[in-house]
Amino acid sequence: MIPVTTTDAPAAIGPYRQAVIHGGLVYCSGQIGLSVDGQLVGGDVANQARQVFRNLAAVLAAAGSGPERVLKTTVFLRDMADFAAMNAVYADFFGDARPARSTVAAAGLPRDVLVEIDCIAALPDAG
Repeated sequence: MIPVTTTDAPAAIGPYRQAVIHGGLVYCSGQIGLSVDGQLVGGDVANQARQVFRNLAAVLAAAGSGPERVLKTTVFLRDMADFAAMNAVYADFFGDARPARSTVAAAGLPRDVLVEIDCIAALPDAG
């Protein structure tokens, strides 16, 4: 495993890495709506989701990948009533790239956030 870290996304808030690379894939840990300095973005689920995607983009870039190479995401929502708002931000972020996705309601998320998202992405082909 190759660890991935970047100062362009919030540091891990526990005993884990922002991402790891293995077998040509990037496994990104769940990101929440924290700014680079560790402050929680206020407002609604759309504001938090936009920050989540900024964080994921930074981690993917540090790994040598990007949103267009994301294969699978898992979205954790505190309240499924926020699905449409999150989904609109999700669609903007991915554009025509449509990774596989699971979305689940979670009774509790870190720092009492509204949304957390993780992903698995491919690295560019080496040859």
